[in-house]
Amino acid sequence: MKKNSIIYWSVTGLFSVMMLFSAYNYFTNPQMAGAFTHLGFPPYFRIELAIAKIAGAIVLLLPQVPARLKEWTYAGFSITLVSAAVAHFSSGDPASVAIMPVIFFAVLMVSYWLLHKRQQASAASNAKPSFA
Repeated sequence: MKKNSIIYWSVTGLFSVMMLFSAYNYFTNPQMAGAFTHLGFPPYFRIELAIAKIAGAIVLLLPQVPARLKEWTYAGFSITLVSAAVAHFSSGDPASVAIMPVIFFAVLMVSYWLLHKRQQASAASNAKPSFA
């Protein structure tokens, strides 16, 4: 269980840092505004997405957040990353650019899988023996 927890927090922390860095770039890097325009998105979407990424990273990093909210966060990040890959492929971006959301998605899925492994281990250790 301890090994899964260490790997979970490492992968989840890495993913969250990637999302926070992405959000920071959305706010501060003028080239990002051009990238969103290139992909066909309105200017406000960049700010909206940055705020959502910050909120999602916080939800994933706080251990006291209920599991159901974490599930929704994983779903939201999954939709975002798959949509980003589709947008990049559809706009004719090079594969090196379009593959990055797929890599982030893979990291997210490892975090998701380990979250459930940790929950199962926790449930098994908290189970009380029945003496029927």
